[in-house]
Amino acid sequence: MKVLQNLLVVALTVTAAQMAQAAVSAQEAEQLGTSLTRVGAEKAANAAGTIPEFTGGLPVDTAPGNYHKGDAMRPDPFANEKPVLVINAKNMAEHKDQLTSTTLELLSRYPDYAVNVYPTHRSVTLPQPYLDNSVKNATGARSVDGGMGMENALPGVPFPIPLTGTEVMWNHLLRYQGHTLTTKFDSWNVDSAGSVTLATTGEGFVEFPLSDPGRIAVPAAADETFYRMKLYFTGPARRVGESQLLQDSVNPLKQPRRAWQYLPGQRRVKLAPDLCCDTPNPVSAGISTYDDAFVFSGEMNRFDWKLVGKKEMYVPYNSYKLTYAPDTTQYIKPDYIAPEMTRWELHRVWVVEATLKPDARHIYHRRTFYVDEDSWVAVASDEYDARDQLYRGSFAFIAPSWDVQAANAITHMLYDLMAGTYSVTGVYGPHGGVKYIDKLSKAQWSPESLAGAGIR
Repeated sequence: MKVLQNLLVVALTVTAAQMAQAAVSAQEAEQLGTSLTRVGAEKAANAAGTIPEFTGGLPVDTAPGNYHKGDAMRPDPFANEKPVLVINAKNMAEHKDQLTSTTLELLSRYPDYAVNVYPTHRSVTLPQPYLDNSVKNATGARSVDGGMGMENALPGVPFPIPLTGTEVMWNHLLRYQGHTLTTKFDSWNVDSAGSVTLATTGEGFVEFPLSDPGRIAVPAAADETFYRMKLYFTGPARRVGESQLLQDSVNPLKQPRRAWQYLPGQRRVKLAPDLCCDTPNPVSAGISTYDDAFVFSGEMNRFDWKLVGKKEMYVPYNSYKLTYAPDTTQYIKPDYIAPEMTRWELHRVWVVEATLKPDARHIYHRRTFYVDEDSWVAVASDEYDARDQLYRGSFAFIAPSWDVQAANAITHMLYDLMAGTYSVTGVYGPHGGVKYIDKLSKAQWSPESLAGAGIR
């Protein structure tokens, strides 16, 4: 009997070891702040000098002269720069290893499409407490439950030296975006005939509870909410009065996404468990899924995740011209986003490949994500269908909010390459930009708060 008990203890110990990914050693963590930045990016310039050394990002006190503290519209610090390279169908083969599959498809499909490459600026800057905690997390935080959850992570980058694909994606999900922000926004769809349609107008409130300065030294609990978003729809007419509330936790296996919805016709708030995963997202009129939001959002448990490595790629970056444009007709065009409005830069990105588990359901069979090393923002993705054909691809437009040291990438878009359509979500330029506000009360994050604002 005692032998059986000992064997059971050994088996449980082995299982626990398999389920929990150990943190890196103290010796490995010494790279943070030396050869690596405190959030794990390579500090040095690349060999060609086309990616500069990281020197701290855009400091708060060096914002453009026409910016006033508290403004929600942030001027482009690089407005006077010109492209150093233009990639089009004629020369795309020379740069194919540095472009996503979606970008290559657009260049092949549309003769007038182009990638305008500008000088690279490593402009993301993050608060010091967040940087300090990221260093501590290197040896303290652990991924658990096969990478689906994590434990002992302080508010910061949980895995600045990632060992697995899920750890990279957790870094994206917990990227620093400020504590509480709000913006009015539009979402636009462009169909295969080139017709532009307003899918949604609304007001969004987003909060990242782990970024609360009052709890900066407290590790995240498994059931703790790390992200919550509340949306009130004000247009078009068919959607006026609708509202949604989403909350994601540190370990979705122990506390899955919680979601509620208010529909004016029903006059009640109801649980909405389908507001996740591959459910078509009404914000984009169904062109994208819920987990396409911000390139990737939500739970990872339907896929197996592989860390492919890091590479230099051309991705949208420092996209102030596009995201703060007051008139969307400047860039939302038939077939694709206007090339002259999109700024591309060469950056190092982590490449992660997700493959659908044999017993899981999703419209995507395989997905490749590209995650920026400086901000941990997922800046692009390629999605493949069950035949392993390129189906969709997405991009996030980083425009760092230097005044609050946040890696803002609210505006994002998705191309449906099969249908020849695309959607752009989180368009805030026409509505006055992005505001960082005091945190909302507990009552304002309750499901009941949806009904009061939603009645029409």
